[in-house]
Amino acid sequence: MNRLDSLFEQIRACRLCEAHLPLGPRPVIRGSERARLLIIGQAPGTRVHASGIPWDDPSGDRLRQWLGVDKATFTMNPVSPSCRWGSVIPARASRGDLPPRPECAPTWHDKVLMLLPNIELTLLIGQYAQAYYLREAAKGSLTETVRSWADYGPAWLPLPHPSPRNTFWLKKNPGSSRM
Repeated sequence: MNRLDSLFEQIRACRLCEAHLPLGPRPVIRGSERARLLIIGQAPGTRVHASGIPWDDPSGDRLRQWLGVDKATFTMNPVSPSCRWGSVIPARASRGDLPPRPECAPTWHDKVLMLLPNIELTLLIGQYAQAYYLREAAKGSLTETVRSWADYGPAWLPLPHPSPRNTFWLKKNPGSSRM
């Protein structure tokens, strides 16, 4: 087992925020040390939580459509790791999911990134990933940040979340997923 696989096992065994999770912890992460593309999204939804496969839901279907890859290629390709800002599903609020738990990214992301030396591009999916990684470089809103995508290249590409819940935003902002 290489160092990245060993770290992934540690992450999958993590129970830091167990008391706050309605479905219990099941960190979802996958990748390879050879990766050149990193996909950082928000916390996984219930379908991904159940399957343990990153982006194994309608959001993933739309993301794969944006990327122009089929599900088999996306799922089996070891060169694009998927790491969530929060690696476990948070509780739900009256209007959708709560933000990802604050423990995940600070505890694990730097350790993962140190073992991914070949990353050339990181897709920052949704406002939580963008706020965490872009920090003060993020614009005042997700819309402004996504529209200003060229400002973050070549290392970062901010994208809206591909969730079906985001269909209204995507229709209101045509072209936002075709950078």
